[in-house]
Amino acid sequence: MNIFFIVICAILGIAFFSLIVFLGFNATKIKGWFGEKNISNLLEKLDSDKYITINDILIKNEKGNTSQIDHLVVSVYGLFVIETKNYKGWIFGNEKAEKWSQVIYRQKNFFRNPVKQNWSHVYALKSILKDYSDLRYVPIVVFAGSAVLKQIVSNVPVIYDYEIVSKINSRLEMILSSSQCQGLKL
Repeated sequence: MNIFFIVICAILGIAFFSLIVFLGFNATKIKGWFGEKNISNLLEKLDSDKYITINDILIKNEKGNTSQIDHLVVSVYGLFVIETKNYKGWIFGNEKAEKWSQVIYRQKNFFRNPVKQNWSHVYALKSILKDYSDLRYVPIVVFAGSAVLKQIVSNVPVIYDYEIVSKINSRLEMILSSSQCQGLKL
């Protein structure tokens, strides 16, 4: 009986250690997935008769470059191209800068400018939807974690997760018919 207990404890210990190592190496991906899942859940609140939500899209342009779009909301008001970030701490950024910063206490980390990142998604979409020249693209950057947005300078909306549905629902003029929305080929 004692040997059985020791073997079980050893197996559980190895499994626990493996899980910790796995999570450590994949923490950023896991955190990002949770942020994107949070936004997908919020986007489900949009009226499904007016909005089509597509999550986690990988598109390839004519040059063979790929672009991963977190969320795309297709509507008669345009294409809402949403970049999700799941951060904590204070976030500082300017749409023209290459990097933005995250400050947690006295530690400062830098990350790719999400506005520029999202514009690359818009350009990728434009290249594959060039037959639809009248489309309106509405880029939005949304922070899904506990980040506090400080001194953000951007013409592109940079918002908190709880603002996403109202931001999309703020009416723009219609530019597509419902059948055109259904007929877009991504």
